[in-house]
Amino acid sequence: MTKIFTPNDVILYVYGEIKSPTEKIEIENALVMNSELADFFYEITSMKSSISKIVKEPSVKVIDKILNYSKSYNLQAV
Repeated sequence: MTKIFTPNDVILYVYGEIKSPTEKIEIENALVMNSELADFFYEITSMKSSISKIVKEPSVKVIDKILNYSKSYNLQAV
């Protein structure tokens, strides 16, 4: 019996959450045989790559607001 893989299975595969070597091979075969699943796979891998490029630093404006708040708080506490 052929197992049907869902987009959720592909996401688990992309993020390395599939531990069974047999299931990994089955998913890889499904990606070769099913063009819709393969398209989804490429879309998810592209998104995963894009996520890692997201800036993880606050803007200068936010930093300035925090510093100004901190300065005003320190003056009130004195």
